[in-house]
Amino acid sequence: MNDLQASLNPVYYAENGFKKLNDFLDSEKPSMIFILVDSNTHEYCLSKFLQKLSNDISTEVIEIEAGEEFKNLQTCEGVWNVLSELGADRKSLVINLGGGVVTDLGGFVASTFKRGIQFINVPTTLLSMVDASVGGKTGVDLGNLKNQIGVIIQPEMVIIDSSFLETLSAQEMRSGLAEILKHGLIASEEYWKKVTNLAGLNLSDLDDIIQDSVNIKATIVKQDPFEKNQRKTLNYGHTIGHAIESYCLKHEQRNKLLHGEAIAAGMIIETFISVQLQNFPESKLQHINKVIKEMYGKEDFSIEEIEQIKELMKFDKKNERGNINFVLLKDIGEPCIDIIVPDEVINKAFDYYLSN
Repeated sequence: MNDLQASLNPVYYAENGFKKLNDFLDSEKPSMIFILVDSNTHEYCLSKFLQKLSNDISTEVIEIEAGEEFKNLQTCEGVWNVLSELGADRKSLVINLGGGVVTDLGGFVASTFKRGIQFINVPTTLLSMVDASVGGKTGVDLGNLKNQIGVIIQPEMVIIDSSFLETLSAQEMRSGLAEILKHGLIASEEYWKKVTNLAGLNLSDLDDIIQDSVNIKATIVKQDPFEKNQRKTLNYGHTIGHAIESYCLKHEQRNKLLHGEAIAAGMIIETFISVQLQNFPESKLQHINKVIKEMYGKEDFSIEEIEQIKELMKFDKKNERGNINFVLLKDIGEPCIDIIVPDEVINKAFDYYLSN
């Protein structure tokens, strides 16, 4: 851990992380520990995690259903009720063991139960390691609208152990990679080139990339923890990407997209808009389009579906005073925020995505 991460919330890695966790438990002495898992992490990660705990504090496991469709207030109510029934008090600790749904929802549940109890995030997916578990954002969806309800509050610590990724599917790994690619586009062309050259990388390289991505996000969050200005750049690809994700979640005839799959499409579309409005180099757009589509393929949308996706963009959290505010790029590593985009440019961007 470096000083930058410590000024936000401590991020620890691998065995050092579990040592810090046990030290924390020894010093804080929570009255009870509640481990929040979903059905996947209950099966694949819980026993491994429990082996790392070296204390005799009373521990209960709370399981929720896996999947974005369960990231809602109804699930929260179920967890709050279980906490209450099992005697959780203000000295209890919640440990969120899982992907972004578990860390987002679990952090929100903990920060609101009895007006706030301590929580720790132990992300088990690549997406949650480089994005969801770090930075203090918690919350749930409202219907099919992403992350409309929540608070920004830091966990006591985040423990990242890449060995949890061994049970992850290739599709889930690709979903997490999208956020890593985004970090390259908004922060550093050198980092972008590194993470797009995946053929030559191994698991130890992945550890380095995870730490680099966490550092990029931590740098931005430290400067703007409540997303007034610079932190908005972390939403690159998300204005359209979240709307695509919400649309596919809502319509049963569509395949549900993982978060990173939708953001990948959003990054291509928003990079085209960057060419149109910010003079982003067209040759780099072509390269980004090629890299992302080789990894994620392409979704097809009808004109009617595009109109419905555009309607969903009105609910983006960056919007102000009725305007849809985009994050765009002047170049790789040079983001700009609060850009209003004409409707005809959005249509042209979808045309580019669908036809190239």
